[in-house]
Parts: sequence; structure tokens; C-alpha cells
Amino acid sequence: QVQLVESGGGLVQAGGSLRLSCAASGSIFSVNAMGWHRQAPGKERELVAAITSGGSPNYADSVKGRFTISRDNAKNTVYLQMNSLTPEDTAVYYCNANIRRYISSHAYDYWGQGTQVTVSS
Repeated sequence: QVQLVESGGGLVQAGGSLRLSCAASGSIFSVNAMGWHRQAPGKERELVAAITSGGSPNYADSVKGRFTISRDNAKNTVYLQMNSLTPEDTAVYYCNANIRRYISSHAYDYWGQGTQVTVSS
């Protein structure tokens, strides 16, 4: 079994910062790409940022220059540093990871339970 556990969400004023963490645990052989998505009320879930196993990031245009994704492969953990937050960043943030559980298995996508980020104006 694989679990992704997020932490670091909360309430912050506009212009503030938050750092999200997501740790993958369980029977894991390797972790490929990891990423963060978000879903605001009444909107579809959207990709915020992703990072390859080699550390190459990509970002949604709406967060470029404000958010930074990173990972610690030894800990199977991905981070999202969010700066200059605006009320438009308010959403539930979900981490996901493409994980191979065994050397002979396929890799599958796993999701965390989500963490709420609320930015007040």
C-alpha cells in the first residue's frame, strides 16, 4: 500500500507565504514525477507544478515566479513553496506521485487527501 500525506496548508493573508509538504510512504520501489494540483470551489482541478525524478520543474503560468516546487528523493517527499499569495490561490491542494511499487510492476499515479489553502484579502 502507498500513502501520500500532505501538510502545511492553512490561512494566510494576501502577500504571505506557505510551504506545503507531501511524503510518500509504503511499499515503494521508485518514484517518478511528483506534483501539486489544486481545486477551487466550482472549478476543475488544475495542475500547479510538477517535478521529474531528476529535478526538472514545470509550472502553471498563474504561479510562475511565485511558487517553487522541489523534492527530496531520499525522503520521497515533494515540497511547494508558495510566495506572494493572492486570494485567487485559495483552493484545496493535492499532491500526486507516479510510483512503481515493485521492480517488476507498472507505475501508477497516487494522490494525497488534499490540504486547504485559504488566502484572505
